[in-house]
Amino acid sequence: MIKVGIIGAGRIGHVHGESISKFVKHAEVKTVADPFMNEKTEAWAKSLGIQKTTKDYHEILNDPEIEAVLICASTDQHSPLSIEALKAGKHVFCEKPIDHDVEKIKEVLAAVKESGKKYQVGFNRRFDHNFRAVREAVASGKVGRQQIIKITSRDPEPPSIDYVKVSGGIFLDMTIHDFDMVRYLSGAEVEEVYAEGSVTVDPEIGKAGDIDTAVITLKLDNGATAVIDNCRAACYGYDQRAEVFGSQGCVAITNDSDSNAVFSGKDGVVAEKPMFFFLERYMMAYAKEVDEFIEAIVNDTETPVTAKDGLEPVLIGLAAKKSVEEHRPVKIDEIRKVYGL
Repeated sequence: MIKVGIIGAGRIGHVHGESISKFVKHAEVKTVADPFMNEKTEAWAKSLGIQKTTKDYHEILNDPEIEAVLICASTDQHSPLSIEALKAGKHVFCEKPIDHDVEKIKEVLAAVKESGKKYQVGFNRRFDHNFRAVREAVASGKVGRQQIIKITSRDPEPPSIDYVKVSGGIFLDMTIHDFDMVRYLSGAEVEEVYAEGSVTVDPEIGKAGDIDTAVITLKLDNGATAVIDNCRAACYGYDQRAEVFGSQGCVAITNDSDSNAVFSGKDGVVAEKPMFFFLERYMMAYAKEVDEFIEAIVNDTETPVTAKDGLEPVLIGLAAKKSVEEHRPVKIDEIRKVYGL
């Protein structure tokens, strides 16, 4: 049994605490640390059988029984906590992104290499049953030579303006999952990005220096073209669809809903709306990603989402941001050269 510590007891920390306690068979959460620990969080942890709560994450890093750390703190803490945990001899699971700053991601990559410990980035959609089915169909050759990849990702409601201001922008906060999905579904790398963006949901998002609606076209090194469309608000719920079209066929997934019941009556045919948001839609994917992280530790195998997989979507996101600002296609190599990659 691998004993785990969770740093950060916010929304995503709660998700991982519950999923590990209920669904991950070879792991046990021993300690949860959060600087804002309170009685409510302590009661939540106790209800899951978690032994200890603390305001000081160093208690996790200094505990010889704890082999792995889940970093669920605020984004600006992901890279420094990753490095500190690796130096403390812990295996690390870090929520996305590793950082918005490529130089800091490079420091994490170096720390991973030096430590020899397992490191996994939390791109949970790779572990969703629908997206994994698409990947398996593509990898098995069923669609033949890939030609077009389409990904739709629309949130049910926009985040707060306070969050928008520190999010890193839509491409590094929201679309980063879709950039990862393009790489995952295709098994290819992105060579060039062209993005168009606008503010169609909330003018305050524009005043904060961001966009809330975007369409991105990506050229891949396998010759395929990918198209992503994003919006911060969809009145019907969390819209998560994907399609890979190729020379031998097409594989596509649609949204999950609470049931597949369809009512047919004189006024029309009505089906359920998509699940409301990511917690409902991807709860089992969160459990699966940690389960595979723990299995990599137990079996001494490579984690399914490496630190390099954490770097690439950030580079794509920076290229997309530059494309919107300069109204032109941007090659990923342009971004790599800036950071000496």
